[in-house]
Amino acid sequence: MSELRELYQEVILDHNKNPRNFKKLDEHSHHANGHNPLCGDKLELFLEVEDDIIKEISFVGSGCAISTSSASLMTQFLKGKSIEDTKQYFEYFHDLVTGKQLSDDELEHLGKLAVFAGVQEFPARVKCASLSWHTLMNALDSTEQTAATE
Repeated sequence: MSELRELYQEVILDHNKNPRNFKKLDEHSHHANGHNPLCGDKLELFLEVEDDIIKEISFVGSGCAISTSSASLMTQFLKGKSIEDTKQYFEYFHDLVTGKQLSDDELEHLGKLAVFAGVQEFPARVKCASLSWHTLMNALDSTEQTAATE
């Protein structure tokens, strides 16, 4: 298990050091802000959605390694996904980080996002890992309120 934990840590550290899709999208159809006051994480998320498909997704902001890597992995994972599937992935991810039991099929659907399974052991880090996802839901719902993980 320690080898698997090491691999997970490497993925998280890599996405923190070199976040993917870390840029502001000038052309976007959806946008939202997120803030985790406990850790100080701040996130701005941009999406270009066409025909209910996420064509482009990116973020800017500052945060801890868990928050930044979660946003990076999420943006990579969701490109090309439908809004309906995205909302289901939100549920799977939320269940994963909060310690709810996922089926093998649900876990397989999450792919690399499964690296965040370990955060369930650290309740304060659950908020860091889920900030980008809550911000995403606000963006898709066109909610003007800042997503907060208090």
